Amino acid sequence: MKKAIVVGAGVAGLAASIRLAIKGYRVQVFEQNSYPGGKLSSFSLKGYRFDAGPSLFTMPHFITELFELAGESSERHFEYSKKEVACTYFWQDGTQFTAHSNKAQFLKQAHQTFHESEENIERYFKRAKKKYELTASLFLEKSLHKFQTFLSVDTLKALFQLRTFELQKSLHQANSDTFSSIHFIQLLDRYATYNGSDPYQTSGMMTLIQHLESAYGTFVPKKGMVSITDALYGLAKRLGVEFAFENSVEEIVVESAQVKGVKTKTAFFEADFVISNMDVFHTYKKLLPYAKPPLKKLQQERSSSAVIFYWGIARQFENLDLHNIFFSEDYQREFEAIFKEHTVSDDPTIYVNITSKDVPNDAPEGCENWFVMINTPAQHGQDWDQLVDRLRTIVVQKLSDRLGVALQEFIVCEEVLTPPLIESKTQSYMGALYGASSNDMMAAFLRHPNFSNRIKNLYFCGGSVHPGGGIPLCLLSAKIVDDLIPKV
Repeated sequence: MKKAIVVGAGVAGLAASIRLAIKGYRVQVFEQNSYPGGKLSSFSLKGYRFDAGPSLFTMPHFITELFELAGESSERHFEYSKKEVACTYFWQDGTQFTAHSNKAQFLKQAHQTFHESEENIERYFKRAKKKYELTASLFLEKSLHKFQTFLSVDTLKALFQLRTFELQKSLHQANSDTFSSIHFIQLLDRYATYNGSDPYQTSGMMTLIQHLESAYGTFVPKKGMVSITDALYGLAKRLGVEFAFENSVEEIVVESAQVKGVKTKTAFFEADFVISNMDVFHTYKKLLPYAKPPLKKLQQERSSSAVIFYWGIARQFENLDLHNIFFSEDYQREFEAIFKEHTVSDDPTIYVNITSKDVPNDAPEGCENWFVMINTPAQHGQDWDQLVDRLRTIVVQKLSDRLGVALQEFIVCEEVLTPPLIESKTQSYMGALYGASSNDMMAAFLRHPNFSNRIKNLYFCGGSVHPGGGIPLCLLSAKIVDDLIPKV
């Protein structure tokens, strides 16, 4: 039986291992941590449970598809429900907007709150949908780095409608050209942060991200985000995938420009194929010491990172939901601080995720578990202790003012995650959450491909390579790798 080795048990590594096992390969996964999931993990603190990493769940069909391929019912192993409220938004002037998943409700509420016409908002959504439909099969579901990808009817359709993509505009410009409400524009600009980018730099093409949320909706796993990891890990094991935890790969062994296997501290493991779910930068720097690295791709600007405060809150807030955004007054200044000055502004946007709203056991009775995230630059040698202290003061004060409470009085326990900790725990280069940023019109083409041009049978999946970061794109990266590797 042919063997494939996967380096890293993040969500893309798990998905790749499942697909290859279904294909008939013997699969072995090596993971430096003692648990699977990478960023998609969880921990508990004084009776509060927290999802450590990704908190937004969209496009669940990419997960259920894996169970279907394996001939299993996903409902037996992974339960989730659709959210009626996608997100609640707060501005400092008192404006509040509840984004309903129901399209008609969203349009009506947006018209009432922002005084934009429902017809204009719907036209915007239709343009975003068209962008997605013209590009999904080309940019998201196939390797951009294989010539045959471009020999298709879909490519011709996309080329004939290039103006639709608004490539020459920034996302902010595309939104500003369509709407007049400063608040609504800011709400739509926020979608750049879904891949760690700057709305004032990233392409107007990124309006398609809004389509994904409005068309497919947002969901909540019944047992928290970590149940995605648990479900995929369980499926992989049932398919016979072997896992070696706390077992770091030290080198991908290459002979005559072809993969031979991997070395750990204790042994050599032979393989016909190696798939790295490790950040592509560290894959080259740490695991391929004798290979010539693709410097241009590895030196791209990193995406944003984050400081996350995990707070146990000893009360409940009826005006908050699962996803909550407290906007800054000067959005442009916030992104200039992140990407140009490598710091955090004095008025950052604050994201508060509260899973206990939908998963009651995540917090003691009458309490809530708060995942409080602030977008930050990646690790550039900043004094993170000083930055975190300053940020904490700002965040507590801002939330206290907006919610009308002395929030500090209700914080009963705390854990903090910073870019350096993200890098050390997940091997994400510079602590960047999404690999390279998308602050470039050609970003999709500049991401590292899902295969090596120089080393036969070496493949890559995960957020640092094509098609990008975030759970859905990581799962698609595993699908692309699966399509590239032949059946046994």
